[in-house]
Amino acid sequence: MRAIRISRTGGPEVLETVEIEPLRPGPGEILVRNQAIGLNFIDTYHRTGLYPVKLPSGLGMEGAGEVVEVGEGVTRFQAGDLAAYASGPIGAYAEFHVVKAERAVKPPAGLTAQVAAAALLKGMTAEFLLRRCFPVQPGQTILVHAAAGGVGSILVQWAKALGAVVIGTVGSADKAARAHELGADHTILYRDQDVSVEVRRITDGVGVPIVYDSVGAATFEASLKSLARRGMLVSYGNASGPAPAILPARLSQLGSVFLTRPTLFDYVATTEDLDASASALFDVIAKGQVRIDIGQTFPLAEARAAHEAMEGRETVGASLLIP
Repeated sequence: MRAIRISRTGGPEVLETVEIEPLRPGPGEILVRNQAIGLNFIDTYHRTGLYPVKLPSGLGMEGAGEVVEVGEGVTRFQAGDLAAYASGPIGAYAEFHVVKAERAVKPPAGLTAQVAAAALLKGMTAEFLLRRCFPVQPGQTILVHAAAGGVGSILVQWAKALGAVVIGTVGSADKAARAHELGADHTILYRDQDVSVEVRRITDGVGVPIVYDSVGAATFEASLKSLARRGMLVSYGNASGPAPAILPARLSQLGSVFLTRPTLFDYVATTEDLDASASALFDVIAKGQVRIDIGQTFPLAEARAAHEAMEGRETVGASLLIP
């Protein structure tokens, strides 16, 4: 079977297409023939070594496809089922992948493998950010960075469904138009405008109670300066590099604000939490409150080009690898 592997960390050039021995599921596991593989920024963190992995290694956390074999003791799936997964193990960039049955979910009837693979990791991230990390309330004004990106595009739509007023930052006029189509009430071109000044203008000087920041280094300071008194900065990504260190006293000086750096995997640590998060996501998709936009697809062998596009901020919506 074909798979993407890395033997060293570095840029997109370290991605290699190789042939490996066929996989078999062990007890409690399922073998999935991937029909679509989700591309996520965490994949680039593994590739560069920002999040260390044991080398040589596969890449990818998310995919969806047909269950072709179940291991001993598995009752959650049977051969022929559609399964989607988003919490590892690493190695989804492949024609087949073995995952624990308790870490995969069954998409509802009518949801395709491509939509499931595009939606699950990013959608469950949006779910825990909006509903559990900081429960957004109707009428609140929130700031979403990278509002036209994979997670950002879902955050904007879901936040609007919750009744929020959404300010989105984007990198271009085209992406601003895209964010408005998704429901953003205001957009800020972060390359051309001072984000915190614009946020204060939009909020009559008050700031926002919550900032969702997946960008990291490039937006961290603006995010802090955009917060209202006792507001919260949720830093959940490093697209521009890791956010800088901060002294606790600075949080007090900015208005007794809060800073958290959560990860999805702590919010779906149990099968019950995983099922609940996925169910909430599938529900808003079914109701039409969240539309999953697959902006671009790449053949599995073109994983390098896919990473170059992601890191060059040339993508919109979700990106997929197709085996």
